[in-house]
Amino acid sequence: MSLGPYASFIVTSYLLVTAVVLFLIVWIALDYRRQTRRLRELEASGIVRRSGRSAADTR
Repeated sequence: MSLGPYASFIVTSYLLVTAVVLFLIVWIALDYRRQTRRLRELEASGIVRRSGRSAADTR
């Protein structure tokens, strides 16, 4: 497979896109863990989510 005179540009572009996608995946995974940890801390301190209550509790 010959990419011609643009081979370096094409390969660099693919490497850059791969690095950005991997960075975003890691960032999202870390943020998810941070948010779930924070939610557990809030629930442990007595703060509950509104979505965790039933309709009868809101009246």
